[in-house]
Amino acid sequence: MIDLAVAVPGLVVALPVILVAVALIRVTSAGPAIFVQTRIGRNGAPFRCYKLRTMAAGTPAVPTHEAQKSAVTPVGQVLRRTKLDELPQLWNVLRGEMAVVGPRPCLPTQEELIRERARRGVLAAAPGITGLAQVRGIDMSQPVLLAETDAEYLRNWSVRLDLELMLRTVWRGS
Repeated sequence: MIDLAVAVPGLVVALPVILVAVALIRVTSAGPAIFVQTRIGRNGAPFRCYKLRTMAAGTPAVPTHEAQKSAVTPVGQVLRRTKLDELPQLWNVLRGEMAVVGPRPCLPTQEELIRERARRGVLAAAPGITGLAQVRGIDMSQPVLLAETDAEYLRNWSVRLDLELMLRTVWRGS
């Protein structure tokens, strides 16, 4: 219920921002403005995750920490720094594929992270737009630490923690 209570008004408020970002992406670089990528969701099931495109079209589908820094477009740099590139994932939340807060969805090729999350029961949860690991600055280049932090979030889950993580994400992203 919290996810819908945040995602519905969030998407309404975010729509003008998304439309401006789409226009800026299209004007400044070739390719689609919305990036669709297969990610791993609840119970290890793949789903189509939506983001605003921040890299040049045709950049190989690798984890962000493995991508060439030069592949990020100037508009993409701003979108990433402000976390606005994640706004289309509110659609994934409305579809029931993601939560607002939870472990970030990974690529199917991130096998070590998937194994570590499976071992700790993290895959039972819906992936989130933001989460404890993101607020702490832990990225997917540290799969064991990331899985441990995701498991810590699930052990300590509460509505208050989710609200705190949402606020910290917005505050940090601006």
